[in-house]
Amino acid sequence: MTSPLTAVGIMSGTSMDAIDVALVRTDGEAVVEAGPARAYPYAPALAAELRAVIADADRAEHDPLDALERAVTDAHVEAVERFMAEEGLAREALALAGFHGQTVFHAPARRLTRQLFDGPRAAARLGIDVVHRFRHADVAAGGQGAPLVPLYHRALAAGLPRPLMVLNLGGVANVTYLGAEEVIAFDTGPASALLDDFMLRRRGEAFDRDGALAASGRVDAEILAGLLAHPFFAEPPPKSLDRNAFHRLASAVDPLSDADGAATLAAFTVEATVAGLAHVPRPPVRWLVTGGGRLNATFMRRLAARLGVPVDPVETVGWDGDALEAQCFAYLAVRSLKGLALSLPSTTGVPRPMCGGVLARAARGG
Repeated sequence: MTSPLTAVGIMSGTSMDAIDVALVRTDGEAVVEAGPARAYPYAPALAAELRAVIADADRAEHDPLDALERAVTDAHVEAVERFMAEEGLAREALALAGFHGQTVFHAPARRLTRQLFDGPRAAARLGIDVVHRFRHADVAAGGQGAPLVPLYHRALAAGLPRPLMVLNLGGVANVTYLGAEEVIAFDTGPASALLDDFMLRRRGEAFDRDGALAASGRVDAEILAGLLAHPFFAEPPPKSLDRNAFHRLASAVDPLSDADGAATLAAFTVEATVAGLAHVPRPPVRWLVTGGGRLNATFMRRLAARLGVPVDPVETVGWDGDALEAQCFAYLAVRSLKGLALSLPSTTGVPRPMCGGVLARAARGG
C-alpha cells in the first residue's frame, strides 16, 4: 500500500453559492481522513457574470471567455490561500490540489464539457501541483462526465448497510447506488436549481429557506405530470444533465402563485428522485442526502414520505455534507496522480474504467 498524501480539493457547483475548499489525507483508495473545510462566496459581480454566461449556451460553448476564466481561476486560488492561512497550513504540507473548476457548459452527447479553470496559472500562483480537467477524458471517451463522486462515496461508505443510496441535492440531483458489489450512478433530474431561480425571479431571494414557501403552497398536479413526462426520466443510466436542462419546461409554473409555483417545483425534484428507483437493482434500505438541498425541510420530509425508508442527512454517519464534493476532488486528484480510475462504465457510461485529470506541475527550486 502506498503512503497517503495530503491534498486539498476545491469545488464550485452549479448553484455557484461558494467555492468550497477541503483537506483530505488519502491513498486514493481505502484510506480517507477528512480534515477541515471552509466555503468562500464568489464576489457577487463574478457570480452574476457566470450566471449570464451559463444562461447563454452558445456563448458558454464557443466564446473563449479568457478574462472570465482568469477571474474564476484567481478566485479559486485566493480561496485556497485564505484556507491555508486560516488553517495554518504551509505549502509544503500539501502534496496536491484538485480543482474542479466552474462548469459553464455540459453536453456529453456531443462529447463536450467545459469547466472554466486554468491549471498552470493556479499551480504557478500557489506553488503546488494541481490536477484539473477531471471530466474531459471521460466525455471524450463517450461517457457522461458526471457524476464523479461515486468512487469517493464507495470509499466513505465501507461498512455501512447495503444497498445504500447517496443523494446529492445540488443544482442538479444525482445518486450513487452502492450494492453488494455494484456502484451505479446517474443524475436523477433537477434539485435546487429550478427552485432557486424561481425564488430569485419572483422574490429576489437566493433560495427557499427551509422549504417554507414550498410547504405553504399547493402542488399543481397537471403541471407536475407534464414535467415528469420528459423522456429523460425513462432513459436508462448512466445519464447526466446540464443545470439548465429543464428551465424552459419549468416556465409552466409561471402562471402560478409564488407559493404554488415553489410547491410544484419542489415536488418535481422529489418525484424525479423517486423515479430513479426504476434504474437500480433493489430498493435501498437507506438514503443519505448531501448538498444544499438536505437543508430544505420540505425536500427531506417529502422524500421520506415517498420512499418509505430512512432519509437522513450525511452528517448522521459522520460525513460533512457541505464539504463532500470538495473532499472528493482531493481524493480524485490523488487517484489521478496514481493512474487510478475516476469513473466506471456503471457510473458515467465510459466503455472501461477511465482515468482522468490533467496534472499541472508547480515550478520547483529558484
